[in-house]
Amino acid sequence: MKLTLSWLKDHLETDASLAEIVERLTSIGLEVEHVDDKAALRPFVIAKVLSAEKHPDADKLRVLMVDTGSSDPIQVVCGAPNARAGLVGAFAAPGTYVPGIDTTLGVGKIRGVESRGMMCSERELQLSDEHNGIIDLPEDAPVGQSFAAYAHLDDPVIEINLTPNRPDATSIHGIARDLAASGLGTLKTPPVAPVAGTSECPVKVTIADPDLCPGFALRLVRGVKNGPSPKWMQQRLIAIGLRPINALVDITNYLTFDRGRPLHVFDAKKVAGNLVVRRAAAGEKVLALDTFEYELTPEMCVISDDNGVESIAGVMGGEHSGCDENTTDVLIESALWAPLNVARTGRSLGIITDARYRFERGVDPEFMVPGLDLATKLVLDICGGTPTDAEVVGYAGYSPKPIMFPVLEVKRLTGMDVPGEESAAILEKLGFVVSGGGYFYDVTAPSWRPDIDGKADLVEEVMRMRGVDQIAPQPLTSHDAVNGKILTTLQIRTRAARRALAVRGMMEAVTWSFIPAKHAEAFGGGQPSLKLANPIAADMSDMRPSLLPGLVAAAQRNADRGISDVALFEVSGTYEGDTADAQRRVAAGIRRGTAKLEGSGRIWSGNAGAVGVFDAKADAFAALEAIGAPIDRLTVEASAPGWYHPGRSGVIKLGPKTVLGHFGEFHPKTLETLDVDGPLCGFEVFVDAVPEPKAKPTRTKPKLELSAFQAVKRDFAFVVDRAVEAGTLVRAALGADKKLITGVNVFDVFEGAAIGEGKKSVAIEVAIQPVEKTLTDEDFEALAGRIVENVKKQTGGVLRG
Repeated sequence: MKLTLSWLKDHLETDASLAEIVERLTSIGLEVEHVDDKAALRPFVIAKVLSAEKHPDADKLRVLMVDTGSSDPIQVVCGAPNARAGLVGAFAAPGTYVPGIDTTLGVGKIRGVESRGMMCSERELQLSDEHNGIIDLPEDAPVGQSFAAYAHLDDPVIEINLTPNRPDATSIHGIARDLAASGLGTLKTPPVAPVAGTSECPVKVTIADPDLCPGFALRLVRGVKNGPSPKWMQQRLIAIGLRPINALVDITNYLTFDRGRPLHVFDAKKVAGNLVVRRAAAGEKVLALDTFEYELTPEMCVISDDNGVESIAGVMGGEHSGCDENTTDVLIESALWAPLNVARTGRSLGIITDARYRFERGVDPEFMVPGLDLATKLVLDICGGTPTDAEVVGYAGYSPKPIMFPVLEVKRLTGMDVPGEESAAILEKLGFVVSGGGYFYDVTAPSWRPDIDGKADLVEEVMRMRGVDQIAPQPLTSHDAVNGKILTTLQIRTRAARRALAVRGMMEAVTWSFIPAKHAEAFGGGQPSLKLANPIAADMSDMRPSLLPGLVAAAQRNADRGISDVALFEVSGTYEGDTADAQRRVAAGIRRGTAKLEGSGRIWSGNAGAVGVFDAKADAFAALEAIGAPIDRLTVEASAPGWYHPGRSGVIKLGPKTVLGHFGEFHPKTLETLDVDGPLCGFEVFVDAVPEPKAKPTRTKPKLELSAFQAVKRDFAFVVDRAVEAGTLVRAALGADKKLITGVNVFDVFEGAAIGEGKKSVAIEVAIQPVEKTLTDEDFEALAGRIVENVKKQTGGVLRG
């Protein structure tokens, strides 16, 4: 949003300087992005041509002697056809930067004659596109004075970066109202006087879809003379980056910025019959004012007459009914349009206009008719003519929403201690209607503030007017200890799991939270409560019950592109229901092909084998260890979910009931359902299922205790039933003496006729670490006896003979 300082002061009575205004704008939430103080035009001065002689070596050049009012006449070579003695224009001395030609002048020779400056055209000063001659000022223009000041071109331009929730600040009047409410001046814009018509408007309006057009106002002005707009209006439009076109169009552009009220003008003689506001027909086309033809859809709103579409509602008018220098009768339109429809239409067609910018944010509905009256007055003042009465259709009036405002909310939300009376006064200055007193006020928002919805919005208004810079900085809350925990346990575990899996050579992936229905059903999902009401695609209809389908699909996409050996992981949420307690934080990973921990693919020392169940198990345990699970107390059972291979998978438990995860190779039917192939294994670890660690008085690491005695290893081989799991045997051996036995490792499993039908031999290595003394043979014998007894008791196993 751009505005000039003089334009702002049309609405604001203030003695504040430019710097003060800029500072105040930013402090009340209207961030100033750029200020152009027009310093570039300061070097140009008014000069008078004393003589103009023909150039000795060029027929089209003249040698001028120019009086700049400060020294002896200066010689300038000029090729302008209107250069003559007595002309008063704008002069640029050597060293001056001329913006229109992007050049800094110097002393030079033109066809052998020295030239010490330049008489400038309007295009060279970026005042217009005119360059057929140099600027020709009245004879009484003060020679030697600043040209910018004389021509009112020294008006600073302020550019504000508006947030989408401030439609009221898309007008200079609205910005002035904010500044006045902040105490930087007085709002001086008078009310708009109604314009009386001399007859009924002959053109009628029908609104076929009121949801798209809540109101429409129209007026015919006959006998206008459409020429260039006044110089002051052109200068203001040029200053904010708009190109003057003609008086009728410039008036609508001027009011768009001045009052935030977009309007449109039709050449009445080009309009056939009455106007209809309706949805466009499929395939209907319109040639817009930007000379591009657009194909419309039934979702778009248009204004049409008997000939077809005349305007894209709220976005851009049509070329066919546009006003030009031949326009004598003009229809002025001031309407209200549905913001979402305008935004969708503009985005679909790729059209960005000042009208769309305001309509999609919401314009003041109560200013629809006054805006028409104000435009009519400007047309009558500039172009003349005779107006008809206004044709107003569809507008039902503005119904303000009452808001209960507890004034202590200002202190609670912002830390600013503002008395209730001051808060009420601030809101009243901004146009709010305030009643009540004490700690609670009843407030209704003005029609130009559609962004005000609740008490927090009112707090924001008070805070803005007090000044964002008035909020006192507050130190961060001090924790109980220097090393006190800031992140939650779940956040810490999530980061730890990611780090641990990345260290194992796995690449992190981010997959969709919704998957195809058959994929969800294959992994225990598919409940009606987890189906999306409006999926972005037909094959993304269900919330994921597991991270594995997305990771497996991602691995297959890589394989389809020639990268068959991949290891992927993700730590994110899964959904077992549509309530908060049915969402879980899961760390999952998959390996495909030969993507093992030690490497993948073919190498000279031997090809890597395909991934399998033990690769997935190692990844799962690494993740569990990283998030603080008690690894030494975990058990593995064979009852994995159905999407795993039944003989090559496992469930990780803590105790008999707490499931911490599962792992394994995938079932062939699962791979068929997902339409994938290749060696694949994976795991899932439930991060939020790991119990919270016990609180410790200090985060200091425990004392390092090293034994001075030699560690010893002893081997045992037990014959057990084939159904006995090796893990059960390991736990039995560990439990024989938790003080001396520091580890048990399975190093051999044997089955055969020598062992017996339905039996197997499991050999374990037991690590023994003496603590208090060197163990004697008797001590080892006693410990071995306890190991054998414990294994027999828990597994039924006996020492192999």
